[in-house]
Amino acid sequence: MAISVSNVEFFFRDLHLRTPFRYGIVTMTRVPHMIVRLSVEIDGRPQVGFSADQLPPKWFTKNPATSFHDDLAELLEVTRHAADLARALTPQPTVFALWRELNTAQRAWAKERGFPPLLAGFGVSLMERAVIDAFCRATGQCFAAAVRQNSLGVDLGAVYPELAAAVPAEILPPQALRSVIVRHTVGLTDPLADEDIDEAHQVDDGLPQSLEEFIRVHGLTHFKIKLGGDLEESRARMHRVVEVIRENATRCAFSLDGNENYHSVAPFRELWEAFLADPIIGEFLENLLWVEQPFHRDIALSAQTAEELRAWKERPPFIIDESDSGTGVLAEALAAGYSGTSHKNCKGVFNGLANACLIAHRNRANPSAPPLLLSSEDLTNLGPLSLPQDIAVAATLGITNMERNGHHYFAGLSEFPPEIQREALLKHDDLYARHADGFPMVRIGEGRIQIGSVIDAPFGVNFEPDVRSLTPLAKWSYDCY
Repeated sequence: MAISVSNVEFFFRDLHLRTPFRYGIVTMTRVPHMIVRLSVEIDGRPQVGFSADQLPPKWFTKNPATSFHDDLAELLEVTRHAADLARALTPQPTVFALWRELNTAQRAWAKERGFPPLLAGFGVSLMERAVIDAFCRATGQCFAAAVRQNSLGVDLGAVYPELAAAVPAEILPPQALRSVIVRHTVGLTDPLADEDIDEAHQVDDGLPQSLEEFIRVHGLTHFKIKLGGDLEESRARMHRVVEVIRENATRCAFSLDGNENYHSVAPFRELWEAFLADPIIGEFLENLLWVEQPFHRDIALSAQTAEELRAWKERPPFIIDESDSGTGVLAEALAAGYSGTSHKNCKGVFNGLANACLIAHRNRANPSAPPLLLSSEDLTNLGPLSLPQDIAVAATLGITNMERNGHHYFAGLSEFPPEIQREALLKHDDLYARHADGFPMVRIGEGRIQIGSVIDAPFGVNFEPDVRSLTPLAKWSYDCY
């Protein structure tokens, strides 16, 4: 087989959040949404593929000194450079081989330019996802089948040598999930109770706004609670979160997200021990799933942090997220005392697939040890492409609960063109429900979403989005950000 990229196009839609989303050092109120249309030749036959993502502030760099405008310039540069590299590649025998060549070239260029690996990898991931989409469309396979039949040509040993003798089908669950639990994000400024919403901040769109209303309407049972860096503020907010969840949810499991707020182990350990000693929070911690990336990426995998983590025998299970920024990083994190990592497509599909196989392989080899963990995290994912493609991968990897937050920080797909909204509702009526105003919303019942149509689609999406009503790169400007 010969696979090559002949053309890459970019299209944009400027989106506004229905409520502000505070994570880490930034509060997001609006964001560009990018859709990539890529033209591929597979054994001489043309095929288009798609990918998409938000271009969010401060996630890929966490640099407080830059403006959002500066961040967008860098996001566009790494994405356009990845597109140029993809077009310049000679035909490759598999999708995986194409990704490896592209990934190697992009990271070498980024190192010379001084771009962080997570940022550079984002551009690669958009090309990677679009090529996978084109391949699945051309071959008539869904993503789960392409993984298990290994028609994508995945070489696990090229990422983790200890997996050299294995193929994904031998390690991953035999079937992709067809429904998953929603793990609801509780942002740092999200209203917790209805009484927290004053008249000036009330959103009149018929959708839930407070945490307690989301629990009532969607039957939520799983949560992701974001932490700030201040101990007393975090403790006071956790008290309120615990109160609301206990009063409204029939059962509960949750993760904590440190959002890189801690620049050493000691202040987080102080917070953790204060939580344990608190009679309200301490009991609630019995429902903890894991703690996600509390330590800033600059020190998260340092020798000192590793030494301190390994010496902390009663530590909670930590996973990396932003530090999972390159091929094979998970093995380094596990050696440093972490319990696992997150998956999100913006960090790479093949990276996530290899990580899932490494975790499953080691869990199988050491059944008596505390289990290693793979989570599914979000980047305010929205349809028509980004959300279902991310779900398709995570469900194939067997991740039973997924952080999903795009559906409550945005009013569904209401800001996308009507043609795209109609196709999403028509082709994925299990994933989406029609809002009273006509736009698609993620359909959540008893804390779950049904994803059968996503799993059966080529790569999560059962239609080609009509990009004619979007703004092409040549006519789009980010000067307003």
